[in-house]
Amino acid sequence: MQPDARESPLFTQFLYHFNVDRDYYECHEVLEELWMEEGRDPLYQGLLQVAVALFHCRNGNDNGARKLFRKALAKLRQQPGDSLGINLARLRQDCTRYLERLEQVEQKPFPFYNLTIDILDPQLQKRVGELTASASNGREVDL
Repeated sequence: MQPDARESPLFTQFLYHFNVDRDYYECHEVLEELWMEEGRDPLYQGLLQVAVALFHCRNGNDNGARKLFRKALAKLRQQPGDSLGINLARLRQDCTRYLERLEQVEQKPFPFYNLTIDILDPQLQKRVGELTASASNGREVDL
């Protein structure tokens, strides 16, 4: 049975960093901790790799980004489309499109752009919203 990190403050922080402050390095940091806690589940590793791919993209490392997107997709394709209360199916589609663009970047350059993970679970949406509100007010939130 696949672990479910919906209740984890680390997963909430990952989604906040991914969707709100777009800090892909910090995404990696917090999700790596959860990945290790949860027995190195491939689902978490795939999400980590998406964040690192975007980090590489933002920093102009197209080869590194392509490599990480490929690895991430190999892991995420094996997971249900609504895993962990997120729209994993859409994230896979977005990553596939990003990788396709990266495969052609030498012929058709494009500017870096962020991806967003759609949150399906209402409680998870609420926790990410609370973290967002707290961060915008300069306060720490207890997750």
